Amino acid sequence: MSDVASPDVNRMQLLRDPLLVGAVGALGVAALHFRDPHESTWLLCPFKTVTGYPCPGCGGLRAINLLSNGEIGAAISSNLIAVLLVPVVVFAWGLWFFRRARGDRDARMITISTTVLMFSTIAAVVFGVLRVTPWGSWLAP
Repeated sequence: MSDVASPDVNRMQLLRDPLLVGAVGALGVAALHFRDPHESTWLLCPFKTVTGYPCPGCGGLRAINLLSNGEIGAAISSNLIAVLLVPVVVFAWGLWFFRRARGDRDARMITISTTVLMFSTIAAVVFGVLRVTPWGSWLAP
């Protein structure tokens, strides 16, 4: 059950967190747009460093860079999961912002049920394994 904000709670206080998260996300996308991760190393993947295989997140920064340049096909080939998550995250943020703007102080950006968490984990593992096999090589970063 959601708790609607009392009149003494300022609307900007309710919108502070969504606005901060949106600003950090926009700055991150801008940074990836202007500093191409194809040409410079942002972060080393610990999983790939240890095993030599890409993790499900490998290629995600390159995918966001490519999306910011309008190259959807190339972004999908860098990391399909990252490309699929972009609209989900944007929708979740928009819904969170809208609910907070309506006065719902208990609104959260993302709440994940155990079932969704389990499905997401299985999908990430299958994706990670598939992209290092010959029949899933088109998914490799």
